[in-house]
Amino acid sequence: MRSTAEARRAVVLNAAVSAFARTGFHATPVTAVAAAAGISEAYVFRLFAGKLGLFVAAAEACFERIVAALEVGAERAGDAGPDEILDAMGRAYAELIADRDLLLLQVQAQAVTDVPEIAAAVRAGYKRVATFVQNRSGAGDAQVQQFFAYGQLCHLIVTAGLEQVPEPWARALTAGIDHP
Repeated sequence: MRSTAEARRAVVLNAAVSAFARTGFHATPVTAVAAAAGISEAYVFRLFAGKLGLFVAAAEACFERIVAALEVGAERAGDAGPDEILDAMGRAYAELIADRDLLLLQVQAQAVTDVPEIAAAVRAGYKRVATFVQNRSGAGDAQVQQFFAYGQLCHLIVTAGLEQVPEPWARALTAGIDHP
């Protein structure tokens, strides 16, 4: 059974992902995260090493959810080859980022990689995801690079709402890409 602190930490991380996704690292006060989690700001500071520690933990939790979703996708593909496993992982990731908070937190984290601790967390998160993708799928470097490039295009499409834009340039970027 999880301790009260562990349970509260999970609640705070969920609230932090949502809060930081909406307003970013610099504009999100810890009081907003605490209020969303239904606990005091002081308790948040007992659970995390300040606002920076909270943001880094939220980014790490986001990457954990990404790896978990990719694993689900890979399991759906069974013993298929690398291309099929990557496709299944991509579909699972598209389902995951239907939760815009996870997508936007990634974008927010990338936007503040001038903060060394956040840059380290983003690099560690992508390292974990890329290593998992390559090891689980058996894909080569070029396939993994293409998988990530396609994922970043999906980020652009979803964050900018390009599927709603009926102009030729937007149709060119969204052709063949569908998100839940």
